[in-house]
Parts: sequence; structure tokens; C-alpha cells
Amino acid sequence: MAVKNTYKRFIIYIVASVVVVTAYFLSSFFKNKNAANEINPPDSLFSEPLMEYGIETDSFAVYKAVVSPNEFLSHILTRYNVPYANIDKLTKTSESIFDVRKIASGKKYTVFCTRDSLQRAICFIYEPNEVDYVVFDMRDSLHVYKNSKPVEKIIKTSYGKITSSLYEALANTPQGNMLAAELANIYAWTIDFYRLQKNDWFKIVFEENTVEGKPVGINKILACEFYHYGKTFYAFNFSFENSNEFYNEKGESLRKAFLKSPLKFSRITSGFSMSRFHPVQKRNKPHLGTDYGAPQGTPILATGDGIVQEAAFKQYNGNYVKIKHNSTYSTQYLHMSKIAKGIKQGVTIKQGDVIGFVGSTGLASGPHVCYRFWKNGKQINHLKEDFPNTKPVPEKYKNTFMLLKDSLLPKLDSIYTDMPI
Repeated sequence: MAVKNTYKRFIIYIVASVVVVTAYFLSSFFKNKNAANEINPPDSLFSEPLMEYGIETDSFAVYKAVVSPNEFLSHILTRYNVPYANIDKLTKTSESIFDVRKIASGKKYTVFCTRDSLQRAICFIYEPNEVDYVVFDMRDSLHVYKNSKPVEKIIKTSYGKITSSLYEALANTPQGNMLAAELANIYAWTIDFYRLQKNDWFKIVFEENTVEGKPVGINKILACEFYHYGKTFYAFNFSFENSNEFYNEKGESLRKAFLKSPLKFSRITSGFSMSRFHPVQKRNKPHLGTDYGAPQGTPILATGDGIVQEAAFKQYNGNYVKIKHNSTYSTQYLHMSKIAKGIKQGVTIKQGDVIGFVGSTGLASGPHVCYRFWKNGKQINHLKEDFPNTKPVPEKYKNTFMLLKDSLLPKLDSIYTDMPI
């Protein structure tokens, strides 16, 4: 019996010892872990504060909305408990930075408010567009400043096939209207966009501006290819020194001495002819110009650099402008609804300047511009004239241009087209 009791006490001793040792080690483990946590706290404690428009948002209640019709700055800020006296001071402070009268309906704004029961606005941010914003800061003192969101540039491509018009071909493309306008400018000297043929096609490589992952516009077109009337027209954007132009694959400028047309988008309603039935005079007579039909008020562009010789009104011409470009060429633009402000005899103008607006003054049956062209004092059909290009890429930049072209051609070639080349 004594042996049995001794054995029982021995077992209890062993178990108790194990429990004590285990408790000691567990205590040490958790103590060390807590100490480590105190020395190396979780990363979340050091996480970056949430920022918006350069302002920490954690301390404020943030409200976002759009400006309602007929809503002014005072309407918005009084709704967020800003005293009218402060609004008046803020308006005066902003005068040299941003005119608060330009706050427009439909534009986004953000209000940062205190988290107390009053919830008073302490920062108002207005976004006039998707990139820029104006901060009205009312925290310590009244302060107004402008800033911009970071803009990322992404290279994108696009393809279009003509079925009716350039704009229609890009109608379902993001940034389509902007791309169409850019293409029209690039090829203004080589392609008449109202003579496009069905199944003409084009490819574009361009830089798209994005803000917070959303497209906000076109930065620039890098290269394009336009297949028209059985010919391929290339255009590569190249900059050197203070110049930025589009050149073809040989380094020749796409810009020519004269635009194809005095209107960006128009249709030829009557061509150059030695015998045409006049719609007003009801008889056949020479028509020594080209009529471009367009809506009343459409801007008329000077097709080349020059000096205004005449800007006046005559019975048959209506309001008109005549420009001398050099010792060889002169142009005239008839039937304007009005001559553009500042256009008068002796004024120097640049290619693409607006010189007037489409109308039907003088001997005209409807709104159009009659475009007349002189070469060495004789009226000619400008559509049959092969005008020279302006200066090519300078020789010292030719290798740089060729490297750029060779880097962009594969990008153009990789764009899918369902048309045979």
C-alpha cells in the first residue's frame, strides 16, 4: 500500500511539473509577442491618410454633387452653414484667381465639412472640367487657388471606314469627334473631306489623356494613314526646335501653300466652268470660281498667308474679301453674311484665319462662298493646281525623323482593317 501511494504522489508531481513548465513557456511566448508588437506595430497604423484634392479626408465629412441650374456659389455655401459675410469675402478673394460667376450648371463640386453638429463647410472644390479644379479654402484664413489632377498619357489606336462622312465613321469611337476634327486639320491640304469615297479608310495612333483611369481628351495624334481614291496618305507628327508639323513617309510636309477649301466641311455646289447656267440671272455664262455650300454663318478661312487687298461690299459680290498671297497667287471669297472683325485692307493674315462667314449677300440664291483663284493675273480652277509643299524636315533632323517613322509604322500596320490594301 505504501508503494502504491508513493507511486501516485510521483505521478502527481510529474504532471504538476509539466503544467508549471508549460505555463512558464506560454507566459514567456505571449510576453515576447506583445513586446514585439509594441516595437513593431501593424503596418495599418502607419498607412497613408486618405487624400483628395491634396486635402486629408479623414477628419471631414465629404459631400459630392453637381451644380444645379441657376445655382450660385452663395446658394451652395449657405446650404453648408457658411456665413454670408464669409462668402462675400471669399468671392472678392477669388477675383484674380477664378470668377465665381463662371460656375456652371452640371459641373461637379465637393464640399469638406466639419464633423460636429453644425457641419460647416471649410473647403469647397469646383471642377470646371475633368482635369482642373479650384479650391476655396476656409480653414484658417480665406484662400483660393487652382490646381490640376495628374494626367496620364496612354497610346491608343483607332480605325474607321467611310460609309458617308468622316464624323460618321468615328461616331461610335471614344473621343470620335475630337479625332475627326484632328484628322480634318492634318489632311486639310491633301484631302477634300466632302469628296470622300465609300470604303475609304484610315488608321490612327494617338496619345489619350486619362485622369483616374478615365479618358478626358486627346493629347496628340502621333501617326495616321488615310486610304483615299486608291492612294495611301501617311502623316507622322514630328517636332524639332520650336516647330511641330505632320510629314509624310519621305519627310515632306503635309502643309501646302493653300488649303483645299476655304471651309472646314462643305460641299461643292457649283464648280469652275466656262459656261454655266446662272440660277439667278437665268442664262449661261462663265463661272470662274468654285461654290462651296454650307450653313449660314459657317466660318470662312483664308486658304493661305497673305495681305488683304479688299474687304468691302459690291452689288454682285456681296460682302467679300480679296487676298494677295504673293506675286503669283491671289484669292477672293464672295457672298459673306459678314466680314470678320479686324479684316480690312492692308491687314496681314495667316493660313486658316477666319476672314468672314458664309452668307448669301450679292447675286446669290442661297448660303455659300464663291471661292475664286488667280494665278499670274488669270482666274484658274484651283482644284487642278498642284501646289508645292512647305519646307520638308531639315536635313540635320532627317535621321531622327526616320527613326520616329520606323517606330510608328509597325503600330499602324498592326491596326486591324477589314478592307484590302
